[in-house]
Amino acid sequence: MQTLSRFMFLAALTVMSVAQAAPRDDILAAYAAQAKAGDAAFAGVSAVRGEALHRDRHAGGKADSPSCTSCHGENTRAAGRTPVGKTIDPVAVSVAPTRYTDAAKVEKWFRRNCREVLGRECSAREKGDWLAFMITQ
Repeated sequence: MQTLSRFMFLAALTVMSVAQAAPRDDILAAYAAQAKAGDAAFAGVSAVRGEALHRDRHAGGKADSPSCTSCHGENTRAAGRTPVGKTIDPVAVSVAPTRYTDAAKVEKWFRRNCREVLGRECSAREKGDWLAFMITQ
C-alpha cells in the first residue's frame, strides 16, 4: 500500500509540473515571437546567452547590483539576498516550479530587475534567454 501511495504522490507531482510548464512555455514563446518581430535573423532563445546575462557584470544599472548574481547569488537553486538583507526565493525552476507562470508577474520583475542591473528595460531576446536559462536550472 505504501508503494501505491508513493506512486500516486509522484504522479500528482508530475501532472502539476506539466500543468505549470504550459504557462511558462507560453511566456517564453511570446518573448521569442517579440524578438523575431524585432530581428528577422533571430534564431531562438538561448539558455547559454541567458546564463551569460545572469552572471556577467553590467555597467548601466545601480552600483550595488552590477549583475543578477548581486542579489540572486551564483547558485540559482539557493535563496538570494537584496542589498538590505531581505531573502529572495531561488530563481531556478527546479526548486521553484511555480515561478514564471504568471506573465504579469514575470514582466513586473523583469522591468524592475533589468532597470536595476542594466539601467534599462531588457529586450524580448534577453528576457527569453534568461527565462530559458532558469528553466534549465
